[in-house]
Amino acid sequence: MDWLLVLGGLGVGTVVGLTGMGGGALMTPMLVIFFGVDPVTAVSSDLVVSLVMKPFGAGVHAKEGTVNYQLVKWLCLGSVPSAFAGSWLLGVLGGDDVSATVKLYLGIALVVAAASMVVRHQLNRRRNQHIPTDGAQHALVVRPIPTVLIGVVGGLIVGMTSVGSGSLIIVALLLLYPTLSAGQLVGTDLVQAVPLVASAALGHYFFGDIKFALAGSLMLGAIPGVLIGARISSRAPDHIIRPILVVVLLASGAKLLEVPNEWVLGFIGAALVVGLVAMARGLSRGRGVAVAEADATAV
Repeated sequence: MDWLLVLGGLGVGTVVGLTGMGGGALMTPMLVIFFGVDPVTAVSSDLVVSLVMKPFGAGVHAKEGTVNYQLVKWLCLGSVPSAFAGSWLLGVLGGDDVSATVKLYLGIALVVAAASMVVRHQLNRRRNQHIPTDGAQHALVVRPIPTVLIGVVGGLIVGMTSVGSGSLIIVALLLLYPTLSAGQLVGTDLVQAVPLVASAALGHYFFGDIKFALAGSLMLGAIPGVLIGARISSRAPDHIIRPILVVVLLASGAKLLEVPNEWVLGFIGAALVVGLVAMARGLSRGRGVAVAEADATAV
């Protein structure tokens, strides 16, 4: 039992509970960069942890009725076989270059995942409140072929890198079904992710290198982390957490792509400056609104 791994799992699990994404995108690079785990082993072990974590969130949404099972069906039709194929493809790449290849794919997937989170945020802002009520969700017209293709691409990426079961597929669903409510979007993604991750984990069991002791240490921290994060997610400042997650993903991806450390540190420094400026503006606007309200009350 490695207590540093337990703490790492606790941190990642909490982020997943708070934001609904970032599990594979944080867990795998954490293992590779900070714990020196072989990339293939990191991907395999992370999938096992995700297989245990995902049903917690999926069960909550299933009880609440925020799952579109028609979308789940078509997504799984594409994602389940392609996730298994992705793990097989990762195995047949083989040779001495396999670790470098996985690091390359993982780095690309992290950058894409970070970009997809930004795109998702912008799409949500554009939609604003123009989302149908829960009763209107039954009228959603499912497009089978594009939905299956989303599953195929997402499953292949998950099978090879363990990244994308949340962030990438959610963004693709947002683009294809802009009227889908936020609750059904997250619930549908979590439910379809269970068989997707199971297929990828099974493939890695046959073709990969799963370290169950490693996965056990991570799960010991990740499960309570998910529960803690989910419990406080309604109070968490989402506008602060998600930008931090984007910065972490981009920095991790850049590190795996072997971008010079000076560039990575420069990017993080620039992100901190932009964040501080944005925070200062937010505080200034908040004070301005408070003063205006006080003046109006006095009048």
